[in-house]
Amino acid sequence: MLADFLRSRRAQLQPEDVGLPRAPRRRSDGLRREEIAELAGVSADYYSRIEQQRGPRPSEPILNALADGLRLTSDERNHLFRLAGYPNPPRHLHDRPAQHLLRVMHQLENTPAQICSHLGETLRQNELSIAVFGDHSIFEGIERYWAYRWFLIASERSLYAEQDHDRISRAIVAEVLATHAGSDPQAAVLVETLLSQSPEFAEVWAEHPVFEQDWPRLHLNHPTAGWLELNSDYVLDSDRSQFLAIFTADPGSEDEEKLRTLAQPADDFVW
Repeated sequence: MLADFLRSRRAQLQPEDVGLPRAPRRRSDGLRREEIAELAGVSADYYSRIEQQRGPRPSEPILNALADGLRLTSDERNHLFRLAGYPNPPRHLHDRPAQHLLRVMHQLENTPAQICSHLGETLRQNELSIAVFGDHSIFEGIERYWAYRWFLIASERSLYAEQDHDRISRAIVAEVLATHAGSDPQAAVLVETLLSQSPEFAEVWAEHPVFEQDWPRLHLNHPTAGWLELNSDYVLDSDRSQFLAIFTADPGSEDEEKLRTLAQPADDFVW
């Protein structure tokens, strides 16, 4: 069963899903065994023996490395551990983006899009999202959560018009509140930190806001493009653990033209 599961998940990945180049005459669908071995930091022979059911039971660190290499979701990682005879592993801080959301995002080259966890941790951005919102991969630890940056790092709000700040604050707190209600351990740490360090968060938290899916337009003061007005739409994963955020401008508008300009490579562009 373990070998079958590994083979099935390997077959679902393409080289571009994991940042590997695609050979021009590549014949097979999915990743090769040696590619997964490289991503997991194990030898190709060792990984082959696992799939061929010839080797010893993989250790927990090896399973974690394989789960990372295969871009498994939290539920898939738990299933992998159970198949190998271990209890569920501790939840990772950085969930992997869901493959079906990645496939949708890859079709949106001319539209800012990003995949986020239920707590607002950016899991993947396309290039235009980075051009508009900045590169979120630079953040480490608890700073990866937008809620932490929004309430405790003053510069985080500079991109957003002041008229939107209160609405964004309430939406962030509502989403964290909904996640915290499900006894999520990551949410518990985040909430404890924000309650102790942000009076604004504590005040909004006490009001128990409810998240509204229909967000009004975002008003952004971009450092090079100037003012941008964008619509925001969200595609939720089936278990609501992740969502794909898509930002669009009205057709034929000045904002659409600004997005086209930002989509063009610029060697001297610095966010």
